[in-house]
Amino acid sequence: MFGKGLLAGIIASILGLYLATLLVPNVYIDGTGSAFWKSLALAGLILGLLHVFIKPILDLITLPLRIITLGLFGILINIAIVEIVDILFPSVHIKGFVALLLTSLIVWGADIIISFIIKKKK
Repeated sequence: MFGKGLLAGIIASILGLYLATLLVPNVYIDGTGSAFWKSLALAGLILGLLHVFIKPILDLITLPLRIITLGLFGILINIAIVEIVDILFPSVHIKGFVALLLTSLIVWGADIIISFIIKKKK
């Protein structure tokens, strides 16, 4: 998971957050120009680190719930991680549950695509 997996997770998180700011109406990052990109990069870095290090632990702890709900509880874990980033960074604004859901799905999709590209190159 480390090395290429860590870098892929961080890149996917930055790309996912950026796509969410473009596609989801209630998601935005304060600032323009370099301030926007710095906030995006830092928030994406923290989101990627949380996904790589914290999410597997939460997945293991909540395994019975994920089995009972046929994996749907995993979406709530992703939403919680995105919400943590929203709370930690005052420049990141994600308003409402639907925006959180869509942002977490976009980040998840970006992670799948980036991981597929990296595995394809091996």
